[in-house]
Amino acid sequence: MPYTTEEDGKLNNFAVEPKMYEAEPPSQQQRRIYSVMAIISALLVVGLIAVAFTVS
Repeated sequence: MPYTTEEDGKLNNFAVEPKMYEAEPPSQQQRRIYSVMAIISALLVVGLIAVAFTVS
């Protein structure tokens, strides 16, 4: 455990930091999946609004 000592003698225990990595941009297939999910989500929201409008 990495402990540090302050000026007045107190010990501080810090968590171990995770390794950093660079995120990779999405591939063409992932972008296609994201766009299909966005279209389905938009249709769901529009459908729910239409149902709420017709019921009220």
